Amino acid sequence: MTDAADISSPAHGVAGWPFGRQAPGPARPASLPDGRPWPRIRIVTVARAGAAPTGTVASVLRQDYPELRHDVLAPGTARAAVERILADPGPDHLLWLSAGDLLAPGALIALALEASLTDGDAVAGLRVLFDDAVRGLDGPGPAEVIGGRLSAGGGILWRRNAVATHAVLDADGMLHEATAWSRTAGNRRSLIGRPALLHRLHADVPPPGNGLSIVSLTGTGTQGGAGVAQRRLAEALTLAGHRVAEIILSGRPEAAEWRDVFPRAEAAIAEAAPDLVLAGNLHGATRSLDVVGRLARQGPVGLVLHDLFPLTGRCAHPRACGRAAIGCDAACPSPDEYPQLAPGRIADMHGRKRAVLAGDAGVSATPSPAPWLLANSDWTLARARELAPPGTVVEPIRLAFPTAVFRPGARAELRGRLGLPPDDVLILVSSVIVDGPDKGFADLRAALQAVAGPGVGVVAIGRLDDPARLGVANLFAPGLIADEAVLAAWYGACDLHVTASRHETLGQTPIEAGLCGVPTLAYRTSGLTSAVIDGVSGRLVPTRPGALTEALAALVGDREARTRLGAFARIALESRYSPAAAALSLEAVFRRQGLPDRATHPRFAPAMLGHFPFAADLQTGATGTVPAVSPPLVRRLRRAKQMMFGRRMPLFVRRCLYLAGALRRRAP
Repeated sequence: MTDAADISSPAHGVAGWPFGRQAPGPARPASLPDGRPWPRIRIVTVARAGAAPTGTVASVLRQDYPELRHDVLAPGTARAAVERILADPGPDHLLWLSAGDLLAPGALIALALEASLTDGDAVAGLRVLFDDAVRGLDGPGPAEVIGGRLSAGGGILWRRNAVATHAVLDADGMLHEATAWSRTAGNRRSLIGRPALLHRLHADVPPPGNGLSIVSLTGTGTQGGAGVAQRRLAEALTLAGHRVAEIILSGRPEAAEWRDVFPRAEAAIAEAAPDLVLAGNLHGATRSLDVVGRLARQGPVGLVLHDLFPLTGRCAHPRACGRAAIGCDAACPSPDEYPQLAPGRIADMHGRKRAVLAGDAGVSATPSPAPWLLANSDWTLARARELAPPGTVVEPIRLAFPTAVFRPGARAELRGRLGLPPDDVLILVSSVIVDGPDKGFADLRAALQAVAGPGVGVVAIGRLDDPARLGVANLFAPGLIADEAVLAAWYGACDLHVTASRHETLGQTPIEAGLCGVPTLAYRTSGLTSAVIDGVSGRLVPTRPGALTEALAALVGDREARTRLGAFARIALESRYSPAAAALSLEAVFRRQGLPDRATHPRFAPAMLGHFPFAADLQTGATGTVPAVSPPLVRRLRRAKQMMFGRRMPLFVRRCLYLAGALRRRAP
């Protein structure tokens, strides 16, 4: 049997791999982020009868990995050879690969980087299951899901010293990886959310278990940063086999301050009778959590913390205010900033929210089920545990990003297409509202003005009503970009992304930029400490005056550092923030919280492969992700309002907008 003819076809979903041409990814840095050499890896394959290793060997050779040895062993003598390999102190890591299976493009670099960052004993990637077509993707788990027999050669990277403890070898020296994986402590193993192995099926796989019925609930829809994040989570869960329906509370954002009941949306949810309501970004429709409390009495509710609004009296980010920890009230320093609330109502609203989170919505003396809080970063997890009522369930999750849309491109080609200067160093800033109050605009402007000039330009993506406020001559301001593929092109055309924000539960733009091979410079604060892996996907600086400016000047002058960080950013962030990684993090929450489990561990639909750039059929990006650009008159009115009131919206103005909206809806 020769597998060259089979594998040169795209049955496994990667056209041409490993014999044909493959689109290049980011260049592999010469060493690990901390300067250590790449770990030494030794791969073991047993050339069993009926499974020629031709393609297997080719997939290893094409890994572009510097410290690698591949042993192709003959049956019969292989076990003794493997026992000698286990005793050899030379390799740092071992990997078993079945003849006929293939390492996915870039698998060893991704596995080795994750192993170096986590210092664990075992790192696994996803497996693409295929015969004459892709049948799905999965990760380590019960043996029956990968062909009805105990798995040997599942593409898991094992630390040599650790695998010797858990090694269960068959007669040919292949590792029973399902057994070894289960024997490895959970905190000593990790799963990256990208394919590591293309596994050829030799038997039918059992059908996946029934997924959950889930309602993804938002306040006013999925536009804007938090709305986009909520939509991407829903899409990831759909690819994981769940049935997801999207419902919005209201189309009346001007009424949010006064609306707590949503009969139409609540009736639709009751009719769907879901296993779970996954709610997020509700404050565009209501300033309370009352609807969450009512839904939690009907079934489980997971509340995604795209911001800290559920934990405060009214604001999305408390900033330096400490009142959320002791009780928000009329002394709130910013009641007229979005999401606005009349000062006299803030204390009551904070109490009502805490009652919902504590499982006591005030309707009876019997506690009601409480929603879970789902935190998208380590910082958000810690803040939620600090601010939530005692006993609140707070769980970590990962957000999802379309990793095949946001990917590195040919920078010169992208600049030519977008009309950008070919040789300048281009600094990217990106936000829905570039000069928003929580984006550190004053610090950002000072840093950009210090470095911008001949040969150094700035690309500002997002709403910026008055570009002159940046005070940068060499400025390119395409405005709001609602198409993800176009947005990725602008990212990929730049050299460096910078944000001066100090208030992010995660920070999506650093991850989008990093997936495009563009490193981020940011303050070492809030959720940005998860979005930017310091020294890997970018650099974090202390929140002191001048620190951002100094670091920006250093990176502008260091092309080698930018290139190195950009390469690591793509590798590390694809592993941690792909749709598969997000779905797996949510699946773990479902299991811990006792939702109905599926017959086997999670398996993804074949379409999940399309979220990785080496797939033959790539997933396309979404459109309509941000509101349409405002007409010139609206922009002028907004600027005039800001000159009078700043970012605040006084109560009498809000009441006028509410009445105007009500009259507009009553008009025939």
